[in-house]
Amino acid sequence: MSHTPLFADRTHAGEELARVIYEVLAQQTIESGVKPVPIVYALPRGGLPVAAPIASLLGCPLTIVVAKKISHPDNPELAIGAVTTSGNVLWTQQKLFRPRDNLRWREVALNQAINQAKFLEAQLISACPQVNPEGATLILVDDGIATGMTIAVAATAIKALSPAAVWLCTPVAPQKLLPWLSQWCDRLIVLETPELFWSVSNFYIEFPQVDTSEVIVYLQQQKNTEE
Repeated sequence: MSHTPLFADRTHAGEELARVIYEVLAQQTIESGVKPVPIVYALPRGGLPVAAPIASLLGCPLTIVVAKKISHPDNPELAIGAVTTSGNVLWTQQKLFRPRDNLRWREVALNQAINQAKFLEAQLISACPQVNPEGATLILVDDGIATGMTIAVAATAIKALSPAAVWLCTPVAPQKLLPWLSQWCDRLIVLETPELFWSVSNFYIEFPQVDTSEVIVYLQQQKNTEE
């Protein structure tokens, strides 16, 4: 089943999301009398083109938190969990393993995902700025949420950095997933929440794969702006 696209591309979605986040931060400043210190954390690779306009509008650092889905050994497209480079793990509650294979398969799948995450982080880390997340408002961004596993485990990772708050922000996510997503953050901002949801890509006119080299450019551009 097809959907009417909601966004031209990731940059368009990021610009729309940036305006909403900016307004929420401004309102929070008025209400509390304290101006939050934002830091934008993107999930690479697809989250970077969305996150870049947000960091630009807010005039704040743009960095990454790497999370990878843990794939079922027999079906790489089937996510059985997600993991970050710092070792945070979240498993799906679905019964996707035969009991006798459970521990062995989970360990193999977990190690493979951790290795993938660490390899990607190693490619990107030199382009990331030095940030101090303690007491800051950490704005975690992806280009869309389908199952929520990767962004949830990423939120767990950055919550350990002693921030003032963690926000989950994305252009599109399933309506039915919002209550579950809310438990992982202090604020949830989603522009569009379709009830019928097949794939994030359905909601974009253009949704190409994002190369690692593109991610580095986004990070360096914002880093140079900050400096």
